[in-house]
Amino acid sequence: MAAFEERTTLGRTGLQVSRLGLGSSFKAPTSAYREAFDRGVNYFYWGSIRRKFMCDAIREIGKDRREQLVLVIQSYSRVAALLGPSVERGLHKLGVDHADLLLLGWFNNPPSPRLLDAARALRERGRVNHLALSTHRRTLLPTLLDDEDFAVWHVRYNAVHRGAEREVFPCLRGREAEQRPGLVTYTTTRWGNLCDPRKTPPGERTPLGTDCYRFALSRPEVDLCLAGPDDSEQMKQALAALDAGPMEPEEQAWMQRVGDHIYAGSRSASLFDGAK
Repeated sequence: MAAFEERTTLGRTGLQVSRLGLGSSFKAPTSAYREAFDRGVNYFYWGSIRRKFMCDAIREIGKDRREQLVLVIQSYSRVAALLGPSVERGLHKLGVDHADLLLLGWFNNPPSPRLLDAARALRERGRVNHLALSTHRRTLLPTLLDDEDFAVWHVRYNAVHRGAEREVFPCLRGREAEQRPGLVTYTTTRWGNLCDPRKTPPGERTPLGTDCYRFALSRPEVDLCLAGPDDSEQMKQALAALDAGPMEPEEQAWMQRVGDHIYAGSRSASLFDGAK
């Protein structure tokens, strides 16, 4: 496999995306987001917590390079009448006229018909181009494989929580990009646990953020993984994964050992591992 600097096709959307995406919930400065964009990172996720740092970067980029940006707006709305206003507020805040993806957030069952109709209406009006779905119930996703409404899936995957290897990845194998949803993974550092020396098993090296992103991206089923840098140094670690490329088998085994140790030592690990 080549380094992760080349873009890939995000499933049936046809969008060309960077292998790394950035979330809005963190505190890296605006200059770090601009640097990442200049390095080719174009998947910006306006998600749960919406901080000024990413907002300012999107506004600056959008002035003359909006077509180079793949913008995701998330909504947790379960009420059809509230979905449109939620999206419109996000678009207004960012100073753009549309989002490339509307992510319906944290659905462990399919969205209601009325909510899905509201999402389709936004797509038909050109306020969003594609629909996406995030879930903690991984077994839901294979049932939606041929549902063309959902062009992208967001799912948790990291060295601690590897259930997607059993429950999601297999259904995507053997399909060309245009015949399947795009796959985005999140919580790549497991809320920083994987990079915490206090949680590393004796005798093992503590992973950096770079290692966590490389671990996720080494899976051929994963189109891109999200990063959540809290400062410029963490952004540099995320960008370093693009240069470093895929992990060798022994590196993947090391990450799995660290992940298994954290999983075994966490009382809540099975809860966070995804609703069945």
